[in-house]
Order: sequence, then C-alpha cells, then structure tokens
Amino acid sequence: VQLVESGGGSVQTGGTLRLSCEASGDVYCMSWFRQGSGNKREGVASIVIDGRTVYADSVKGRFTISKDNAKNTVYLQMNSLKPEDTAMYYCAATPRSVAPRLTEYEYDYWGQGTQVTVS
Repeated sequence: VQLVESGGGSVQTGGTLRLSCEASGDVYCMSWFRQGSGNKREGVASIVIDGRTVYADSVKGRFTISKDNAKNTVYLQMNSLKPEDTAMYYCAATPRSVAPRLTEYEYDYWGQGTQVTVS
C-alpha cells in the first residue's frame, strides 16, 4: 500500500490548512504524525474505519481528522495554527484492526511527508 500526502504549505499564525492522504489499498487505521526540526516524530491524530478518533493534547480543539472510507483517504483539518505546529507531517496506516493510536511503531505504511510552516 502506498500513501500520498498533499495540502501542506506556508500560513500565518491563526491560519488554516487541510492535509489529505490517499491510500492505494484498503487500510483500517490512518493517522497523522509530525516531526519538527530537532524533534522526535510525534503522533497528531488517528482515525479508524468506524470513525473513532484520538488526538494529541497539543492539537485538541484545533485539528480535526476525518476519513472517506470509499476513497481510502484521510484528511487533517488544521485551524488556529501556531508556529509550534511547523513540521513535516506524515501519513501512516495499517490494515490491522486496531484502536486509533499515536504510537508510530504500530504502523505498516508511511507517506513521504508534506511540510507545514506557520509563521
């Protein structure tokens, strides 16, 4: 399965961006991770096929993850962006029936990443 992300870019503080990630095959759980300069990769949001979600505390109330199961595509709506949200954002997925989770070792497939810069 291949994952292709899109939607990154540069915005000002308080702005919005919407990321998309399309999977080439069926997956059960899809998630977003990010890695800022000099930081470890961290989980941002996760969603499974039945709609259950989990979010990192740092993005709760600002980011929304959603999934179009028919298109095998996950979205990340990012509102009220802050400079600390600047990072490379990666899509991850697994076909295994797991609960939504933000631990990167659980995932089988990864995208190439899309850069988000907030200034």
